[in-house]
Amino acid sequence: MKVDPHFGDIATLKKLVDLCHKRGIRVLLDAVFNHSGGTFAPFLDVQENGEDSIYKDWFHIREFPLQVVKGIPTYDTFAFEPHMPKLNTENPEVKEYLLKVAEFWITEVGIDGWRLDVANEVDHDFWREFRKVVKRANPEAYILGEIWHESAPWLEGDKFDAVMNYPFTDAVLDFFVHGNLDAEGFANSIGRQLSRYPLQASEVAFNLLDSHDTPRLLTLAAGDKNKMRLAALFQFTFMGTPCIYYGDEFGMDGEGDPGCRKCMEWNPEKQDLDLFEFYRQLIQIRNEQPALRTGTFTFLEAGRQGSKIAYERRLDLETIVVLINSEETAQTFRIDVDERNWENLFTADTVRAERGKLNVKMPAYGFAILKAIN
Repeated sequence: MKVDPHFGDIATLKKLVDLCHKRGIRVLLDAVFNHSGGTFAPFLDVQENGEDSIYKDWFHIREFPLQVVKGIPTYDTFAFEPHMPKLNTENPEVKEYLLKVAEFWITEVGIDGWRLDVANEVDHDFWREFRKVVKRANPEAYILGEIWHESAPWLEGDKFDAVMNYPFTDAVLDFFVHGNLDAEGFANSIGRQLSRYPLQASEVAFNLLDSHDTPRLLTLAAGDKNKMRLAALFQFTFMGTPCIYYGDEFGMDGEGDPGCRKCMEWNPEKQDLDLFEFYRQLIQIRNEQPALRTGTFTFLEAGRQGSKIAYERRLDLETIVVLINSEETAQTFRIDVDERNWENLFTADTVRAERGKLNVKMPAYGFAILKAIN
């Protein structure tokens, strides 16, 4: 319940949170309730006093003394890392301690929620109690779990508000970046995910394309910004909450940790301002079009062995059709739509649907966000 003095103190953090709130920015802290560090005082006490330690039940200890035998600790850890002992969150004392931490930073500092590390390795009863404590402290607090796989058990309304949507990440990368899926396979992958979650969960899913734990999007695309743009375009026109990893919007690259965690590039001469403008326009379009945020989602075209997709977002009387050509050559879309004019929200050009068909020739790596206007 302190800030590491290398980085300031609680007053410093309060100032940061207040300044963010004045700018409409909400602040989450990243919490690790699955395991502690190797210098955590209770863990040091167990190392020193063994079975006589009053903290021995705070951890999952299989054998005393605490040691590493043939590379495996005699106690449970995160990823067999000796300096990351796993906490026993079923222990009443541990639970009480951690729940006080969860409440403290919301009530004392005013943070807006938690991002929960390795959330799938903590027992469900703990997360149920955690949600009650956090929502009591701030009903609007956002609870985000880090889970790398299908996460329906955590999205039933009694634990998390959302999870980091890595199955979405994998599907988007496999189609737009790696080419491991054709259009039909991509549609099936997205459809399978939508079928697994309640609609409310899909509408607020934390959709990311890279993170501090993965190579950066531009590096995954081998420097191909066309592929990067198409992946981001789908992310921002799909349901859920799009998340940009800092610096991607300026074209930062980086391999896995630590390459993906390098400092933000603030020098404008080293920033891709064209890519930045693309992201700005994407965000503006999403903000201005409610159908892209809360409308229904339906694939209109996604053929076997194909490399082009079309889908519809619809909300009340508003209809938007998105066309994406992920091929290196031009392709023509022929989509069944209402016979009316359609405005490309990126270019302001209009196209007319004739005889119930929208015929659009799309260049290599081309795209369009078309809104029915009359």
